Amino acid sequence: MNDAQTIAVQVVGVEQITPLIKHFKLALPEGGDLPAFSGGSHIIVVMNGATRVHRNPYSLLSAPHQLGAYEIGVRRIEESRGGSHFMHDSVRVGSRLEIAHPVNLFGLDKIARKHLLIAGGIGITPILAQLEDLHGGDVPYELHYSVRSPEHAAFLDRLQRREGGRVRMYYDSEQQLIDFDALLANQPLGTHVYVCGPAGMIKHVISTARAYGWSDSHIHWEQFSAPPVGDAFEVFLARSKLSVHVPPDRSLLESIEAAGVEVPYLCRGGVCGFCHTRVLELDGELLHNDHYLSDADKAKAKSIMPCVSRARCKSLVLDL
Repeated sequence: MNDAQTIAVQVVGVEQITPLIKHFKLALPEGGDLPAFSGGSHIIVVMNGATRVHRNPYSLLSAPHQLGAYEIGVRRIEESRGGSHFMHDSVRVGSRLEIAHPVNLFGLDKIARKHLLIAGGIGITPILAQLEDLHGGDVPYELHYSVRSPEHAAFLDRLQRREGGRVRMYYDSEQQLIDFDALLANQPLGTHVYVCGPAGMIKHVISTARAYGWSDSHIHWEQFSAPPVGDAFEVFLARSKLSVHVPPDRSLLESIEAAGVEVPYLCRGGVCGFCHTRVLELDGELLHNDHYLSDADKAKAKSIMPCVSRARCKSLVLDL
């Protein structure tokens, strides 16, 4: 994927819905429908800042059957490298952005006999669109939504209006915790679980489900990683015969793209595996931050996900 495949959109709505989350509506400047998508899809938003370009993944939370506008929710991250700050501080109604076509790495399983949806904080966004896909169907579903306090419950009015008794809320401020053992131990055969939220929640759901005998094919999760800052380093691209400097606040993928070399991607968050790149030589260590490579693959240090991972090294040679 590259910017030649993006869609020009205009911001037609901006709303602060919690102290940390803004809700954006994006539409075609000339009107008409945007490309179709299904619940669980995300887009890459391309933000042209004053000194750099940010490309961040955001889940689509709007109803898939309403294509006149896409909706996304953006949480302000204080330790952000700039993307969330750009969206919160610089984007207004009328702003122009570029977006990639929707990609779904977190879709509903069509043969599930029940859907168990679990969200934490901003993790509610892809699940909102999944819920829209479930409306009018015969498959039962329920949502368990955990937030730090009532004021941080994004889209709660929409959920209560559309879902009613299918939603159970949990507030950390009131010492309300999801009992994952009780929830995952007693589900009917054929249930699929979907979780999106903080890393600790996702790991807990996955490990608990496996402990109760759930098949991995019935456990679905999504968590995009933000590329961390780190020490600057140099990388040599063997096929392109280019040396590339990776500064502390720019990802390996961004640095390679800035040098004019295209790397395929779908998520830019360490999930999809499309940017998987072979490591040809390494004098130092790789700092893996993805959710794609196995622990065994990470230990071998023969491949890297440049979208979110970097290196602490004297030299690094990649097959690009």
